[in-house]
Amino acid sequence: MFLAAFAILRVLQVKQKKRARDGAPLGESKDCLGLEILRDAPILALMTEAVTGSIFHLAIPVHDLEAAREFYGNTLGCPEGRSSDTWVDFNFYGHQIVAHLDPEYGKKDKVRNLVDEEKIPVPHFGLILEWKSWHTLRDGLISAAVIFTVGPYIRFKELPGEQATMFICDPSGNAIEFKSFKNPARLFAK
Repeated sequence: MFLAAFAILRVLQVKQKKRARDGAPLGESKDCLGLEILRDAPILALMTEAVTGSIFHLAIPVHDLEAAREFYGNTLGCPEGRSSDTWVDFNFYGHQIVAHLDPEYGKKDKVRNLVDEEKIPVPHFGLILEWKSWHTLRDGLISAAVIFTVGPYIRFKELPGEQATMFICDPSGNAIEFKSFKNPARLFAK
């Protein structure tokens, strides 16, 4: 999702610069997504508007499809979509996750980077939830006795970007981060 957001940001920047260079009145034209380009509008605001409602698709390797069905379907409550003998897709909070069978996957140790004194698994993917939804999910995962890779905590407390975060892994070792910003407007704050 972040890659898509940055790609949209880049397209908007290029189009805005081209229109300015060509002398086109910026307030009278639309970008590739049909958004009106405004002379003084911050690019970040345009990017945020452009990705609102966007859905990401992520294909991940799993060593066992039945274990993936149990984890994503039953533990996380993601409805199952289409499937075959080698893949299954899930509705991951409105986004599409496709688990592709790779029986050899997960046999290698994962890299971990130190962030805020926690060893964060790399690679990982995740979801940014509303503050209340994050706490509800946290409580549900604790009740289901899910093992946390990085337990729930508040990262960057009282700093720009303060966030609740937690990491879990699926049965194939794919790391998933669930986070929430106390102030969602601070998502990209420095």
